[in-house]
Amino acid sequence: MIAAMSQAVRVHPTAIVEADVEMGAGTSVWDSVHIRRGARLGEQCIVGEKTYIAYDVRIGARCKLNACVYVCAGVTLEDGVMIAAHTVFTNDVNPRATDPDLLALRSSEPEADMPHTFVRSGATVGANCTIGPGVELGAFCMVGMGSVVTADVPAHALVVGNPARLHGLVCRCGAVVARAAGGAVPAGEHTCRCGRVVTWPTRP
Repeated sequence: MIAAMSQAVRVHPTAIVEADVEMGAGTSVWDSVHIRRGARLGEQCIVGEKTYIAYDVRIGARCKLNACVYVCAGVTLEDGVMIAAHTVFTNDVNPRATDPDLLALRSSEPEADMPHTFVRSGATVGANCTIGPGVELGAFCMVGMGSVVTADVPAHALVVGNPARLHGLVCRCGAVVARAAGGAVPAGEHTCRCGRVVTWPTRP
């Protein structure tokens, strides 16, 4: 059963949507997607084929998740977030298949001390990225394709690599407005070609 489902919500017949999932009007869920119980998706989201969304995940309005994205428990995506294909979120800081004596499988249920990951409004995560547990990706930041994020990313920062490091600043429109030199971006105001201004260091 899908709570709060309107005629505008589109779910492909091959998708698996478990009990107590809520989706806002205009959201589309494509083929072979699996959404676990308790997940909440805002309006006008797109969930691409073969994407997995775990228990109780929170996804804001107008988010795009491309094909084969893995969103584990403990992740929150705010409004307007883009997650490109084959990105993987993680939430286990002590990953083991079994107990220390190798006698029993560990439960796959979320643990009480599981770290939480937050992707703030307008952020973009490129294809084939890995997002470590318990990090925060700031508003309108951009994570370059293939990056491994192991620490918080400031708002408007462009980070690339393994581990991901600062390479510049991006505007709300997505254009690069400054490049990092020696791992640092000059402080002050940086004006984009669209006319918007990004101030670095970013302000709350």
